[in-house]
Formats: sequence, C-alpha cells, structure tokens
Amino acid sequence: MSHHPHEHQPYNPEAGFDFDPTTHLICGRGKLNLLPETARSLQAGHILLVTDPGLIQAGHAEHSYQLLRDAGFDVTQFDRVCENPTTTTVELGTQFAKDQGDIDLIVALGGGSAMDCAKGINFLLTNGGRMEDYWGYGRAKQPMLPSIGIPTTAGTGSEGQSFALISQEQTHRKMACGDRKARFSAVILDPELLTSLPINVIATTGIDAMTHALESFVCTRRNPLSSMFAREAWRLLATHFETVLNDQNNMDAWGSMQLGAHYAGMAIEHAMLGGAHASGNPLTAFFDVAHGSAVGLMMPHVIRTNQSEVGDLYADLARAGNLTPRPDQSPAEALAAQFEQFMDLAGLPNKLSMFGVEEQHLGELAENAMTQWTGNFNPIPFDKTDFIQLYRNAL
Repeated sequence: MSHHPHEHQPYNPEAGFDFDPTTHLICGRGKLNLLPETARSLQAGHILLVTDPGLIQAGHAEHSYQLLRDAGFDVTQFDRVCENPTTTTVELGTQFAKDQGDIDLIVALGGGSAMDCAKGINFLLTNGGRMEDYWGYGRAKQPMLPSIGIPTTAGTGSEGQSFALISQEQTHRKMACGDRKARFSAVILDPELLTSLPINVIATTGIDAMTHALESFVCTRRNPLSSMFAREAWRLLATHFETVLNDQNNMDAWGSMQLGAHYAGMAIEHAMLGGAHASGNPLTAFFDVAHGSAVGLMMPHVIRTNQSEVGDLYADLARAGNLTPRPDQSPAEALAAQFEQFMDLAGLPNKLSMFGVEEQHLGELAENAMTQWTGNFNPIPFDKTDFIQLYRNAL
C-alpha cells in the first residue's frame, strides 16, 4: 500500500473544504428550561413532541411537555418510538401528527431513535410519500418544519446530523435519509437529562459515540474541521467514559460525554464513517446485536487493519486521549487495546461467537457489509475477502 505523507496534513488548501453550520447549539446544566424560549424563537404554535416510553418513565417527557404547555404552546405528544425506528413507526407518527391538525415545530426528546424518528416524520409530514423516497441525500423538494433536538443519551450524535436512519419494516435494511433541511434548528445539551440512564444504555451509547470519533477521524472524507471535532470528541469521551460507568451522577463527566458525543456527530456530518459501521450493521440486522455493541466489537479489528495506512492519525488520537503506548506497541495497537478495555469495562461481548456467529455465517455477513454505504469511506477499501478476514479476527 503506497503511503502518501501529504495526505495526513491537517489542511490541504488544494483539496479545500466546505462548512455550512445551521444549528443553534445550547449547552449546559439546566438549559432544558430554555426550551419554551427556543420554541418561541422558531415561531412555534402547535408543537409535536416526539419521545419514547423510557423518557416517560424517567419523567423527562412530562417535564418538557409541561414547560411548553405552561408557556402557552399547544403540544401533541407522540411517544411510540422504539429502538431502531422502522418505516412503520415513522408512518404511524406522521398519521398521528396529521390527525392533530397543523404542526409547526417538532421537538425530539430521547436517544438516537427519537431523533431519527422525528426527522423521518418531518420528511413525510412536509413532503409526503414514503421514507424510501428520501433514501440518499437532498431528496426533499418542499421546505421542512423547524425542529429542536434534545438528546438524553451521550451516544449517537444524531442531533448533530442531517440524516435519519430508518429501517425498512420488511427487509430490516437501514436507510440513511438525509437533507440539509432535516437538520435540527436548535439543539439543547443538558447533562441533567443523562443521570437516570440504565448502565447498559450508558455502555452501548458511550461505545457508539467513541466509534464515531475513531472512524470519522480517519475516513477518506476527513477535513480540518471534521478532524478537529473528532479529535476533541475522542478526548472528551475517552477520558470520561470510565467515570460515568462508575458514577452515574457525575454531572461534570456527563457534560463532557454529552458534548463529546455531539462533536462526534458533527464530525460524521462533515466527514463520514468507515469499516466498523459497515461490518457492524449486518450484525444488528441478522443477529440482533445492539448497534453500539456491534460497531464496538468490530472497532479494534478495524483499527489494526487500517493502521498500515493511517497509523499516524491513530497516534494523534492516542496522544489526544492521554494514552502512552508500551515500547513494544504501535500507537494504533495501543489504541485498539484501550478500546478493548473500554468494551470490557462496559461489560460488552468482545467475540462474535458470543452472539452465535459461526464461520459458516461470515460469507453472508461480508456480502451484506459490502452493501453498506459507510464502508466506502474507510481509509483502506475493503472487498469481500477483507470483510471475511475482519469477521474471522473477531470470532
């Protein structure tokens, strides 16, 4: 593999880049209280609050609902969001919103699933048709509604992205439906919303966020701005993950995790992902492995495979996360080992066999990994044989 030293300079003026931020970001403890003010600034009258049953249990949905009601808004709540939202969930939400009359603002409160579902509803409510019509980028012809994203996990970073990830009900294929108009008009990052998270959610969403930082930092579409977000995301996440696992009420650590996850989302939005997501998604589709757990399991193997091409970038991340490799270790190897340690701390399986994956499944998994869009941006192009080898390493 030829090595081009100039490729890894943080800024290559010849290639240039384009940055188009459109989201008002509101960060800090107790900032959820600014929700009514933010809704008012977006000329809201009738608000659709999209959330999930877990948020109702935690009391956050009721709190947000009351804040808006007390401020005089008409609020309709759709709370049937499930994990990995499907086309059916989005259609249900859209029909529900239509039945309630004219909605002029959507508020998404929850994890990545609520964010994705809210964006999906926004597409169908404003542009009609089916989710399939928006698979790809920039397919919405009509304007879309203003929206506010309020993440309650430090995970997907979906609140920083213009894509809705919606699974086809029948085929389970994850469709990435993106449009600049689908971006949230405002995002509220309030760490107080994170303290009631169950430990398994902290684990899988934290690992997911870290894979976003690691993949976007080395992907072929990286640029100075996405790299800045990804590096800082890795620093914040890698240095606070253990703390939030051990002390669920540590507000400072949560603030760092939440901002780190958001930065990682911004890094994806302005760059892309890579091999861990391409190989992780089929595990979710065929073996029902939680997304964070799937991409996390594949991540160390992808780092080891990629290091011949982007070892210096992994060294940069190792430094950012205060990691000192042993004398006998390459920085990339140290990073892969550190990630495996994070998986262990999170109590997540580190072998595919633990999910019932066997040698005979690898061909089909690799076939599916080849169809994943994210794989096209891995620093080393993976063909079917490469994916089989990657899965074999993870068995």
